[in-house]
Amino acid sequence: MTATAAAGTELKLNSVSIRPGRVLVWTLLFIGGVLMITPLLFMFSTSLKTASQVYDLRLIPAAPTFDNYIKVLSDGRFVRWFLNSTLVAVCVTLSNVFFDSLVGYTLAKFQFRGRYLIFIAILSTLMIPTEMLVIPWYLMSAQLGWIDSYWGIMFPGMMTAFGTFLMKQFFETVPDDFLEAARVDGLNEFTIWWKIAMPMVAPAISALAIFTFLGNWTAFFWPLIVTNSRELYTLPVGLSSFAVEQSIQWEMIMTGAALATIPTLIVFLVLQRYIVRGVMLAGLKG
Repeated sequence: MTATAAAGTELKLNSVSIRPGRVLVWTLLFIGGVLMITPLLFMFSTSLKTASQVYDLRLIPAAPTFDNYIKVLSDGRFVRWFLNSTLVAVCVTLSNVFFDSLVGYTLAKFQFRGRYLIFIAILSTLMIPTEMLVIPWYLMSAQLGWIDSYWGIMFPGMMTAFGTFLMKQFFETVPDDFLEAARVDGLNEFTIWWKIAMPMVAPAISALAIFTFLGNWTAFFWPLIVTNSRELYTLPVGLSSFAVEQSIQWEMIMTGAALATIPTLIVFLVLQRYIVRGVMLAGLKG
């Protein structure tokens, strides 16, 4: 009986000693979450305010209004910029999924001379800063007549070294027995890749698609350089121009930023489990 009581007392002491640590961790996480989400909340809050209420720091506006959204959406340029970003992000994402998967599968499942050197050459491009590639991209675009065109915006990201590396690592985990069985059944290599190998690496495909879409949706530097006409601006470039035009009309600027942020929030909320799993798998495979 004494031993049981002593064990119970020790267990209580241990739980007491552990609990403050857990409280501290949760407190720090809560503070970090508040710090990260506060600017986002103020952005949406400001977008619902009138010009006279902008400098009122209350999170919930005294008289919320959607007039700012109506004004911004009634401007045909914003809708055009939104569609431009959607077109660019979707096309580049589909291209990445197709070409990165195809190259990754080839490097993972085919034995040929120079395969390792090709893979190293692809990976080496990850060490080159984007700023150093802008001038070659621009010169190429100028020589081929791609300046101020959708193709000029999209071509630098149509295939990426990171996507190739990620897909190669995943394709290496696909058992060769499945592929050999498909060859025995008479399937050609493209069909084997499309119908056998691709479904087996679906988590990697979803992660690559999500990261590529979000990256191109928020891309600013290259679209700013390669486009001249406002009709071809993507949403980040258009918002920058819009902010200059609106000068100190912060409620209009925050409304445009909120509309640009909503699609990324929807993608995250709907696909957050794939994003988390993709990050974990990418880290494990890397």
